[in-house]
Amino acid sequence: MKNFEIARAFEEIADLLELKEENIFRIRAYRRAAQNIESLAEDIASVATRGALEQIPGIGKDLALKIQEYLKTGRMNDLEELRQEVPKGVVELMNLQSVGPKTAKLLYEKLQVDSVEKLEALARAGTLVGLPGIREKKQEDILRGIELWKKGQERMPLGKALPLAKALVAALKDLKEVQEIEVAGSLRRWKETIGDIDILVASSKPAKVMGAFVNLPGVQEVLLQGETKSSIRHVEGIQVDLRVLEPGAFGAALQYFTGSKQHNIRVRDLASRKGLKVSEYGVFDEKTGGRIAGETEEEVYEAVGLPFIPPELREDTGEVEVALEGKLPRLIQLSDIKGDLHAHTNWSDGHHPLEELIEAAYRKGYRYMIVSDHSRSQTVAGGLTAERLLDQVKKLRALQKRYKHFRILAGCECDTLADGRMDFSDEVLSQLDIVLAAVHSRFKQSKEEMTRRIIAALKNPYVNILVHPTGRLIGERAPYEVDLEAVFQVARAEGKAVEINSSPQRLDLNDLHARRAKEMGVRISIDTDTHFLDHLGNIAFGVAVARRAWIEKGDVVNTMPLQGLLQWAHRGRKKRA
Repeated sequence: MKNFEIARAFEEIADLLELKEENIFRIRAYRRAAQNIESLAEDIASVATRGALEQIPGIGKDLALKIQEYLKTGRMNDLEELRQEVPKGVVELMNLQSVGPKTAKLLYEKLQVDSVEKLEALARAGTLVGLPGIREKKQEDILRGIELWKKGQERMPLGKALPLAKALVAALKDLKEVQEIEVAGSLRRWKETIGDIDILVASSKPAKVMGAFVNLPGVQEVLLQGETKSSIRHVEGIQVDLRVLEPGAFGAALQYFTGSKQHNIRVRDLASRKGLKVSEYGVFDEKTGGRIAGETEEEVYEAVGLPFIPPELREDTGEVEVALEGKLPRLIQLSDIKGDLHAHTNWSDGHHPLEELIEAAYRKGYRYMIVSDHSRSQTVAGGLTAERLLDQVKKLRALQKRYKHFRILAGCECDTLADGRMDFSDEVLSQLDIVLAAVHSRFKQSKEEMTRRIIAALKNPYVNILVHPTGRLIGERAPYEVDLEAVFQVARAEGKAVEINSSPQRLDLNDLHARRAKEMGVRISIDTDTHFLDHLGNIAFGVAVARRAWIEKGDVVNTMPLQGLLQWAHRGRKKRA
């Protein structure tokens, strides 16, 4: 949990420095440090204990001292001093889409805007128009950004909620009074945003468990402490509920509190037809009141005449009907993924050398791994020129000699330009094993323009995968307007794949769009968009989105063996000169 707190502190320092128009390299240093710490798989306190803070990429002596200061005192003096200089609300403003530091500073200096609420009132009244750089279109964009911010305040992104929940579970799991412990609710269903965190425990001594829970590090406020249920407000701003059940009812409680509400209504309806009653305490015979199931979820579903339904499907979108027919899909599993088809290195905006990425993927047990750095138009991301890309390909071919049963794929995340042309010529793209098409600019094109742009990319014979197809960043940037139905039709016709981007900030395609792609016969690629080595583990998020979308192993290109993947990728390519 300290990892999140320190990363958040460094991000706030970067925000405040940006607002003050300080040195851009210093600002980037704090942001890079925050990213690295948040991506760290190990508890940063453990890293500090063994004196290895400066081994974290981007952490030098100065930042290491700040981390140690926070671990010791719970605060950073530099951050506290910066907070005194800038009203808190102004920092919130600069994090709104379409605002940024310069506009936030302008709004504060000209109109004393120091909160999102004030900004919204002024924007709705039309007062912003006329300020330097603000016209009606900009004012409308600010209002849209406020709506997006509001939604982000109401729910926590999955990528933040899941590691927080895991940390809480780990803190309780070793208690001798805890017999079983699981996360429930929308988090267990892997929804992309979470309202609160539900944790269930099986124990015959609930008082001990409750006492430990309300005294965990990170508890900001105890909302309720009861015999079998307690609730706290965590410092990360989310409510966490803990329920303790007797072991014989744990499965029933897990099914009940996992939800969704509509799914549970369907299960209770089936139970009622059989003369049964389902609750969080078990499955009961309505006539005798005797409990006939409840120790496991499988028992609960079997009692009402259903096979086990995976949590990701429990949204009342047809899963009960399909289960009754015995036709539930065999959902893709993490172990089905043979390799990652979207990853970056320090040749562009990744934070590790080629060799380290390849070795990490090899150790992960993959059969292949791509290197897909940005193309030349992405100057902010250190995009490669054609010459440098071809140099990289030569380097990768040389590295291949070190590996016998593992393939290094040469690729590129190639920009789709505003008119649909690719950032590199076909001659250059033909030298690559896999080509990714991406939109990184001109997000405000009309729906028709964006759709034509993406379709043109898919029709390029060397393009294989459309990555992060809607361009969204959860809680930060809305999707650009595009006709996905038309895009999917062309992808199917051209034999191209669309990506589920596993980055917790993206999850793009989302589950609804991915399910529609599957229904239309479009291939899927599940990738991490790795920029730090720890990001390779994010593949679990993408697989979860795919499972929510009813996707099976055969729908996904990177479950194929190497030869099958290459045959698919090169089908339809022009012969090389």
